[in-house]
Amino acid sequence: MNRKSVVYDGSEIIEESFIDVSWDELRSARDIELKATDHHALSDRTMSDEMATYRTMLRDLPSDFEGDNANQACDHWNDNPRPEE
Repeated sequence: MNRKSVVYDGSEIIEESFIDVSWDELRSARDIELKATDHHALSDRTMSDEMATYRTMLRDLPSDFEGDNANQACDHWNDNPRPEE
């Protein structure tokens, strides 16, 4: 999940900032990403170690996150290891 907000004027960046997210928004984004990667966990597929680690991180979020707020959890969200589909 990316909190970065960029405002353009044509091709020129005129403002960059970070949006605040709530735990509910984070959980919703996590649930969407888990559903998008479910097909990697089918019994007739071999899941890569990277994907298994990524899905574990998603399932454990936010309960295992040791930071103070949802913004910090978003900033530590690992990149999705799946290849472009």
